[in-house]
Amino acid sequence: MTTTHPSLPKTGRLRAGPFELGYRIEGDGTPLLIVGSTVYYPRTFSQHLRRRMKLHYIDHRGFAPVHAAYSPDDIGLETVLDDIERMRQHFGLDRFAILGHSGHGYMALEYAKRHPQRVSHVIMVGTGPSHSAGHMALADRRWEELVAPERKAVFEREMAALGADIAARPEERFKSLLIRLGAKSWHSPDFDSAPLWRDVTVNNPVFDHLWGEVFRDIDIRKGLDRLTMPVLLALGHFDYLVAPAGTWDAYRGDFADLTIRMFEKSSHTPQLEESDLFDETLLSFLAR
Repeated sequence: MTTTHPSLPKTGRLRAGPFELGYRIEGDGTPLLIVGSTVYYPRTFSQHLRRRMKLHYIDHRGFAPVHAAYSPDDIGLETVLDDIERMRQHFGLDRFAILGHSGHGYMALEYAKRHPQRVSHVIMVGTGPSHSAGHMALADRRWEELVAPERKAVFEREMAALGADIAARPEERFKSLLIRLGAKSWHSPDFDSAPLWRDVTVNNPVFDHLWGEVFRDIDIRKGLDRLTMPVLLALGHFDYLVAPAGTWDAYRGDFADLTIRMFEKSSHTPQLEESDLFDETLLSFLAR
């Protein structure tokens, strides 16, 4: 796998239509491209991993400053995949591993389908097969049937405060929701994720479209026949934001090489909640 051109600045921005996409490069070693926010995601990966890998964090349009009005055509999944390729060219990467957390797992997987010659490994963290009504209903049923009353009480308390958050900062609606969803998204239901979200730019229409429509309707089986590289699916046992881990069983046969790892003391973000085990699992997977 290639490494980034040595003269490239460690941080920078690329203009993509009305959006200004940021990037951040940290660490040394095997190149790993991480799709998401260049502010949020560096806070979730360990320093140990940076000593073994060269992490290329890139914004997508949901996390990027905007300099002009934009239309639905500017925020579709295909456009996001074009942006990832634009960043790949800017970095000068020929072949690399790609990682997406939560809904960004779909971005990583779909990019690999489009550019299989560029991707050595795909890592999807905290991602369900889709955000369809059926899959979300299974997540809701698991929550109702298995979760302790104490965790549910924290959830009800936080949801009661969400309306005031949105009224005070409507432009941060998506961010406020994720912070208040801690009982469903962190191993410790009282974990305060607000510091992770500090100074993160959020474009609500982008998330409404991608998470509310595209990932609701996505069929990940489409194009999987073009993938031969290994795929790692990292899931948290206490993750109640996405479909239960068992829903992936129906898709196992569609992957040429799928590894599923469950993190027993994690919820939605095992790279932070069980960083040592996550790093060991990731590095072992990439060494294949």
